Amino acid sequence: MLTTLAAEGKEAANGGDIITTATYAAFDFSFEFKLTPGANSGMIYFVTLAEHTPGSPIGLEYQLLDDARHPDARLGYNGNRTLASLYDLLPASKPAASQRPIGTWNVGRVVVYPTNHVEHYLNGVKVLKYDRGSAAFRSLVAASKYHVWPGFGEAPAGHLLLQDHGFEVSFRSLKIRPLP
Repeated sequence: MLTTLAAEGKEAANGGDIITTATYAAFDFSFEFKLTPGANSGMIYFVTLAEHTPGSPIGLEYQLLDDARHPDARLGYNGNRTLASLYDLLPASKPAASQRPIGTWNVGRVVVYPTNHVEHYLNGVKVLKYDRGSAAFRSLVAASKYHVWPGFGEAPAGHLLLQDHGFEVSFRSLKIRPLP
């Protein structure tokens, strides 16, 4: 089990982010996570480290958030900053069956196919899908905070990152399978 420590919500203030040494283009990545009340974190993928941002590096983010207690859930547009969403781009559609209480283990999963089709899952339920590089995707990026980075989210391969966003969040059972 890996746990990021609380640091008043300051990014990478304690142990820092955990990032893969390898890069991935198409993959199936599953992970268990446990949020504490009010926590904010993320599983970020297609991280290139080229942007040189303060705090955590950027990439496409499977949002990890206590939607009821963290104010970020009410920001953004149409819920695109809530649990399992593609952060600041697409909201997750989470039926009650996919949700477990804060403080219990949940299972997140991101599948990126060789066609650039992407799916997010929460506790075995598909909660969103999109196509990297499509006109719809580029329109979402253009209307987001990511618009300042040309080609955001379209790198051919990138690192996976577990974010230290200054809240206590635990991870376990990390499984990555590259897809042909």
